[in-house]
Amino acid sequence: MNSLPVARPLRHVVLGVTGGIAAYKAAELTRLLVKEGISVDVVMTRAATQFITPMTLQALSGKTVLTDLWQSGAANAMGHIDLSRGVDAIVVAPASADFIAKLAHGLADDLLSTLCLARDCPLLVAPTMNVQMWNKPATQRNVAQLEADGIEILGPGSGSQACGEVGDGRMIEPEEIMAALHAWAQPKSLSGKRVLLTAGPTFEAIDPVRGITNLSSGKMGFALAQACAEAGAKVTLVAGPAALPTPASVTRVDVQSAAEMTAAVDAAIDSTQVFIAVAAVADYAPTQVHPSKLKKGNSAMTLELQPTVDILGRVAARPKPPYCVGFAAETDDVAENAEAKRRKKKLPLLVANRVQDTMGRDENEVTLLDDKGAHPLPKMNKLALARRLVAEIAIRLSGLG
Repeated sequence: MNSLPVARPLRHVVLGVTGGIAAYKAAELTRLLVKEGISVDVVMTRAATQFITPMTLQALSGKTVLTDLWQSGAANAMGHIDLSRGVDAIVVAPASADFIAKLAHGLADDLLSTLCLARDCPLLVAPTMNVQMWNKPATQRNVAQLEADGIEILGPGSGSQACGEVGDGRMIEPEEIMAALHAWAQPKSLSGKRVLLTAGPTFEAIDPVRGITNLSSGKMGFALAQACAEAGAKVTLVAGPAALPTPASVTRVDVQSAAEMTAAVDAAIDSTQVFIAVAAVADYAPTQVHPSKLKKGNSAMTLELQPTVDILGRVAARPKPPYCVGFAAETDDVAENAEAKRRKKKLPLLVANRVQDTMGRDENEVTLLDDKGAHPLPKMNKLALARRLVAEIAIRLSGLG
């Protein structure tokens, strides 16, 4: 097995803070970075100090906050150069319209802008400004120039603004910036691929208020959708009833029943290169759905059930199927039952786990099954596992696995 793609390191970052009301969010962002063990050097513009004090960010980062090009603290007076050496990235959050314009045109008239121009590391910026400022052609030209220069743009978000107007231009929340940082750090091992996933349970109606379902939370499938998007894939997620937020850059299709999930998969499968069937699809559904609520009686009620479509088997049996990855949740004889399922459906890869270890939990322990045998993975949280699975899929797609 060839070595797995490796994420970019995130051990040490420079956090740039520019002038804008969203500067107060830099405090929470600093706290989150430090909480994850990332060393943070904070550099503020003069305007930023009008919104939040350097002392606040110094207390949270544990380091002296730098604000002045002429007093950078470097022994050789080259702080604008030294600060970017040996760091994994510079993150400017918030990045004002003025600062974005400086970056686009290569201006360097303070410590932060000079630092960004002299950097030899990646640069990410989280814009923040009034909706009218964001929509102006000059700002859009500047942002387009940053993207052309390889600078990563995080956001902006949309919603109510401090000025009372509503629209694009809000700095995304610190938690979103952290998620975007981790996404940026992941290797783009699925770049250019279209991935279709199913996730969550299905709900097979008996009447307007009752139905047959299961305990699947959807966490594993949603984590895999996020990991695939992080890896550069164009992702469509067909989700059964699951109270989970849609991962960034993922197209979500909500369904209820196995029949609806089948139809949604059929509609998207033709343009798909990778199909990952994580959903816990009901094996049976009532033959009759009662139009009105069934009343409770004193005698037993009998339900007649019919098999649902085997979505994964249906996709894998296509004349030219995408690369199919299945999941098998078993209670007993996990590896044996899962391998039988893999062979029956002729799947290149199947992920096996115990029901007791996964449903509703934040961690999972799985075994990968392919033509070369069984490959156990250690227990880990579901997002970490999802990223590992994406790496495993990418290696197999490349023909190196």
